[in-house]
Amino acid sequence: MSVTPPEPVPGFDDLSLDWLRARRSVKWHRPGPRVLPAWVADMDFPTPPVVVAALREAVDRRDLGYPDWPEGSPLRRAFARRMMDRYAWAAPADRVREQTDLIQCLQLVLHLATGAGDAVAIQTPNYPPFLATLATMNRRAVPIPMRDTADGWCMDLAALDTAVAESGCKALVLVNPHNPTGRVLTRAELEEIATIARRHDLLVISDEIHAELAYEPHRHIPFASLSPDAAGRTVTLTSATKAFNLAAIRCAVTHYGPDRLLALRDAQPPDLYGAVSPLSVVATEAAWREGDAWQRDLLTVLDRNRRRVHQVVGTELPQLRHHLPEATYLAWFDARPLGLGEPPVERVLREGDVLLDGGSPFGPDADGFLRLNFATSHAVLEDILAGLVRALRPGLNPGR
Repeated sequence: MSVTPPEPVPGFDDLSLDWLRARRSVKWHRPGPRVLPAWVADMDFPTPPVVVAALREAVDRRDLGYPDWPEGSPLRRAFARRMMDRYAWAAPADRVREQTDLIQCLQLVLHLATGAGDAVAIQTPNYPPFLATLATMNRRAVPIPMRDTADGWCMDLAALDTAVAESGCKALVLVNPHNPTGRVLTRAELEEIATIARRHDLLVISDEIHAELAYEPHRHIPFASLSPDAAGRTVTLTSATKAFNLAAIRCAVTHYGPDRLLALRDAQPPDLYGAVSPLSVVATEAAWREGDAWQRDLLTVLDRNRRRVHQVVGTELPQLRHHLPEATYLAWFDARPLGLGEPPVERVLREGDVLLDGGSPFGPDADGFLRLNFATSHAVLEDILAGLVRALRPGLNPGR
């Protein structure tokens, strides 16, 4: 697996293992000192300097009193500007509301728009907390399996139409770009989904948190931007946390398309669902306003890394089925052809000293699958891939 190291990208390839292992966040802290973590969807890179500077300036002012936001936080206008600048979507700022994270956004919308026992369609595999939310809230999940084709993962739109009709779904949770497969839905696919949503009067809850992590030539299209009908039935969930590595700031936004749902939201007691911290707003604004240069370097590194993962798996583990992700920093592998006889996450941890994610929490038929986070330096990624190969290549590691 020898490879000529690429030209290092400052701030991304100069990570030390000592620095990473000293971190207190869950990705590196929980697995322990022997294991290389590539599981939870946090990046290993330091916080963008523009965000650090903005937070430091806010703290140095020593002004941490109540914010003066009579018309809502500045995030509302910041989100509207970001959508126009990135996607030419004129998202009205007065329809934006703040929450502490995307899971809370989803749970609140489901609470307001659906009831116990209602059917909710969702792509599978999917982000485990979303599937767990449906179960905990007693919403009947209607799986819409992603299909593995020769050209990559695709959403079975005929199956979606049939399943929604047969199950009487109230809502569709649409994750685009998709976690964990990395698919970016095309305009034609999104328009067909919009047709299905109109035909069955579906609320579309569109998780677009990975939107800014799409690779050329793929383009993210906000679902609500498709048409007036789509805009009126879509609730868009997003955050700067994924594309700028800011999970700990606990800040997300919800854009409400349906008038009735926005009115229901605003009729709730104002603090029932908490409020975002002024410092999280400072961080998000700085990322969206000043972080584009950092993000361009990030995408250069992630594009390089996704291709390296694809190359190594194709060469060293050809039975491990994998498609080059079109977005995100997550690779999704089908390890079932290896016939391991045990969960592949456990095999890779035991034999490769690498912690990945995968398996049944991602939904029906996800047993035997692995998810690898490649948002790290070249050197750390090479060690992760070496551990993966050591654990899974037939005959290479018959046992310790």
